[in-house]
Amino acid sequence: MVAPAEIPPLVQVRDLHVSFRTGDRIIRAVNGVDFDLVPRETLCILGESGSGKSVLLRSLMRLNPPRRTTVSGSLQVCGLDVEHASDNELSDLRGGAVSMIFQEPLTAFDPVFTIGRQISETIVRHDRVSWSEASRRALDLLELVQIPSAKQRLSMYPGELSGGLRQRAMIAMALSCRPQLLLADEPTTALDATVQIQVLVLLRRLQQELGMAMIFVTHDIGVATEIADRVAVMYAGRFVEEGPIGAFVAAPMHPYATGLLAATVNAAARDIRLKAIPGAPPDPSRLPPGCAFEPRCEFAIDACKTGVPELRNLASGRSIRCIRVGAAP
Repeated sequence: MVAPAEIPPLVQVRDLHVSFRTGDRIIRAVNGVDFDLVPRETLCILGESGSGKSVLLRSLMRLNPPRRTTVSGSLQVCGLDVEHASDNELSDLRGGAVSMIFQEPLTAFDPVFTIGRQISETIVRHDRVSWSEASRRALDLLELVQIPSAKQRLSMYPGELSGGLRQRAMIAMALSCRPQLLLADEPTTALDATVQIQVLVLLRRLQQELGMAMIFVTHDIGVATEIADRVAVMYAGRFVEEGPIGAFVAAPMHPYATGLLAATVNAAARDIRLKAIPGAPPDPSRLPPGCAFEPRCEFAIDACKTGVPELRNLASGRSIRCIRVGAAP
């Protein structure tokens, strides 16, 4: 893989903050995220539910509800300033240069149109081909993601498919216009283990063929090790650790990242009691003044309560947001 410093990034995010107003509360979902992504690179974002992963992903296509959302910072995606883009520019970006595999395909598909119609419409809109050519490509895509009886499925409605088949159809639609950037929000959750591996292998192969970059959100560290080049651990809307996947799995540094790996089931941990992370993530409308993980951290000291730690870049290509780097085993 080409190092990020050698070619221009496809995605540049700087000091991104995303908040939502709900009644008299302000939900601070993303709180100062920075990262770059280059073509052919895969960034996996790990973290518990409510950590801001999906909000971050949707921000890259400006899909969060506009009336309730406040965004600050810089978002450059495929050369476009997303926050200041026109509706026409966003329409060209979404589904063309950038595609997204949503966590729940039943709500992502329109229930009144067939699967084949919706995939074909995406191809016609962005690639300007005929409907017959788009239909042929839609069939190829369903076969590519290994949907059985693909020709018959084209004429079926989303509600007629099982959850696993809908997820595969969602992946097919996301790949239909050969995007430069694929955003994947828990894309393999509804699939059984065998199909999950097949989909991951397929995404990796298409990534190399298309020069496509991916941002992959998952709770499954096993999936991350199969698909990721880099991993970012997200907690309370912030990246608390980032680095190459191999180094991360071998020796996580942040206490939260260490806890995530310790709570993961694997063959080596058979007959060993898993160590759960105590407590629960903080309320995003009432974040603590210091490190957000401090109330749950067994290594916390008084200094952890006084200010949010800076994300420190290390010589190894890793970064960490913890004042006790090196103190925790």
